[in-house]
Amino acid sequence: MLDTVSSKTPESQIAQGDGLPLAAEEAELFWTARISLRARILAVNVFAIAVLAGSFFYLDNYRNTLLISRQADDERQVAAAVRAYDLVPEPMRADLMTEVAQLNNFRVRVYAENGIKLIDTFSFNEPTYELRDPDKEPLKRHVARFLDRSIDTIVRAPRRERFVEPDNDRLSAWDEVVIAAETGEPVTRARYAPDRTFMLSAAAKAPQSGHVMLITRNARTITAIVRDQRLALGIIIACVLIVSVLLSLFLARTIVKPLALLAGAANRVRLGRERDVEVPRLPERGDEIGQLARALSDMTEALRKRIDATESFAADVSHEIKNPLASLRSALEGLERVEDPKLRKQLHDIACSDVLRLDRLITDISEASRVDAQLARTRFEPIDMGEVIDQLLKTREERDLNHGREIAFARPRKGVAVVMGEGTRLARVIDNLLDNAVSFSPEKGLVEIVATRDRNQVLIRIMDNGPGVPESQREAIFHRFHSYRDEQEEFGQHSGLGLAIARSIIEAHEGQLIATDRPDGARGAHFCISLPAMLAPKPIIGSGLKDER
Repeated sequence: MLDTVSSKTPESQIAQGDGLPLAAEEAELFWTARISLRARILAVNVFAIAVLAGSFFYLDNYRNTLLISRQADDERQVAAAVRAYDLVPEPMRADLMTEVAQLNNFRVRVYAENGIKLIDTFSFNEPTYELRDPDKEPLKRHVARFLDRSIDTIVRAPRRERFVEPDNDRLSAWDEVVIAAETGEPVTRARYAPDRTFMLSAAAKAPQSGHVMLITRNARTITAIVRDQRLALGIIIACVLIVSVLLSLFLARTIVKPLALLAGAANRVRLGRERDVEVPRLPERGDEIGQLARALSDMTEALRKRIDATESFAADVSHEIKNPLASLRSALEGLERVEDPKLRKQLHDIACSDVLRLDRLITDISEASRVDAQLARTRFEPIDMGEVIDQLLKTREERDLNHGREIAFARPRKGVAVVMGEGTRLARVIDNLLDNAVSFSPEKGLVEIVATRDRNQVLIRIMDNGPGVPESQREAIFHRFHSYRDEQEEFGQHSGLGLAIARSIIEAHEGQLIATDRPDGARGAHFCISLPAMLAPKPIIGSGLKDER
């Protein structure tokens, strides 16, 4: 009787050699734990722009530099003017001051030592500047002044007094003129005009006449330059910010959207409400997200196959156990009613046979259900299949498990048929195939075993001279609980799991187990195992075979 493996058995990927599973590293996110990925991408990109925007406020330093430069220039101008003032005759002094005022856009005032104003260029000539009324200016000027005040508050710029023309224009009305008169040194001041532009003043005392000169001017260009620079920088920052936000949203869309799709699909798989959940594979993406999508899709497919196999296995187990249980119950119920000793013995034998069949079935079911899980946790070692088969044949001979059939083994040289695997499981495969061959071989029949190496594969062939396996049954015999047997054979002698377990073990070793015609054309079954050969030279750890019988 031939035993089977389910075609739904999922493929198990087994790590070989010294490789161990890598532990996942957990990264604590602390305060960002509740922030979405889209918000994080946007925040990171906008933060760099915010740093650049910080320079927007420090244009105040540039403004101060301009202001200091203009005040130094005014100080030099007033010092030169008072020296020239003393050198010319008194009737020509007014004309000289007018020329100085026109050349430099100043308003020049001269005060006598008693504080009376002697000269004012605005009194006998056209004004060189005009103070603007902010209430009559357009809205954009109000906005500009609001930004000036806001930025001055942020950068903590020094507060400046407002420029106001005195009602009684005397020397004592100007503190810088008073100081210059007392010290004889030039003095400068910077104040805000009504429209918040700078009013610069400088005072100096004429050494010969003792008169004090005051020059004032409305330095509108300082405020205009700073505002122009601020506007240009603001436009640059706004453009960069818009581009950065758009790029951030694009980046977030290319990352967050596919991740959301994958998360939604994974959640539907978890809920299990949909039978076939399609996890997007994103074949157009060659990045890490594409790799993640394909890995999730493959994992979901493998999980679906495993669930299908488990459901099918559970249904098959239920069906297979019901038959011997029904037979056992009928036999036990018959024993209560039957008085004929011969019939009672027959029923007793049936009950005993059903108990043995249940025991064999449960043992094989247990082995089939845990083989994948155990192999997934097993660390593979170099195994010489020649030695495994040799020891197995000796054990079978000692226990008379061949039932008079002759087994011929062409043992390969040591080190030829070496694979990475788990010796006990591989021995179980060979044992199951030998049991199958012995059960189908005629009395005193011959079972042949050949182990060879073909390039990077180790091939193990087991051949008998029984009836063979019809081509239509060569895949079905590996299905769980499927049996192909002679009609004369007593039903229930095999669980139908032997070949299923064998193929499951071989596939867990990344190998293949198939049934084919004998290569010599003779009558009989031919099972061929192919396993990856061990390429790297490693010490062979015996046969890895443990006696579990």
